[in-house]
Amino acid sequence: MEPLTFTLSLLAAGLLAVFFATRKVRRRRRLLREPLPDSWEKAIKKHFPRSHVIPPDIRERLVGIARILAEEKNFEACGGFPEITGKVKAVICLQAALLIVNLPKHKFYPKLRSILVYPGAFRDRGRRRFGVSEEPGRGSHLGESWQTGSVILSWESVVAGAKNDDDGMNVTIHEFAHQLDQVNGAADGVPILRNLKAYRRWAEVFQRNYEEHVEDVEDGRGKEPLIDPYGATNPAEFFAVASETFFEEAGELREEHPDLYEELRDYYGLDPAEWK
Repeated sequence: MEPLTFTLSLLAAGLLAVFFATRKVRRRRRLLREPLPDSWEKAIKKHFPRSHVIPPDIRERLVGIARILAEEKNFEACGGFPEITGKVKAVICLQAALLIVNLPKHKFYPKLRSILVYPGAFRDRGRRRFGVSEEPGRGSHLGESWQTGSVILSWESVVAGAKNDDDGMNVTIHEFAHQLDQVNGAADGVPILRNLKAYRRWAEVFQRNYEEHVEDVEDGRGKEPLIDPYGATNPAEFFAVASETFFEEAGELREEHPDLYEELRDYYGLDPAEWK
């Protein structure tokens, strides 16, 4: 290729990239300005009661991010699920947005392309990366997160997690925490942090809490741990279930595991134990 032709090709590619980036920014700004559709208003009122305790400034950003996720991610109905409606997108995206509403440079889950929705628990396809198992060892799941760019969810569990915001169980938060963990390519319980000091502190706090959690689960004596026993599977699952507990049982987590709560508070930029 002649030098001039090559240079023009590069210039054209650059201009095209700028055009699409500018169009995306404009579309996002438009979504943030437009009033909520009726389906979203109804979904928030009926299925997302925690919106009443989220501080107004955070709630406004939360809804904006959720609408952008609903617009930019591909939704698919699977396993006989009837239809992807505005309500379905609202309930899923509001919960997914909660994790990144104060997270700097989150880029709207950059690796995520598709959200697959089943009516209830679904069978393991053999390509599962990380998920919530309904019947361990039997291949039936409530949610999965793939490094290849997909989240799979049981609608029944999505709705239950949105309505019951104080039981420590939320499949949407769980799977989208995995997505944050997988941004850097490795699902190891360590998402992208601010600096080297933050990584050192995270490693110390999470490793200690994870090991103590595994001991509690394996011991099997005394009261059941606050954090879901499924977190003892591996560090990636521990981060996901700890995130569920952080958003759903914040006060209890702060009391029982103050250092773990502090790490999650600093990472997510939120302090849900203070939401009244």
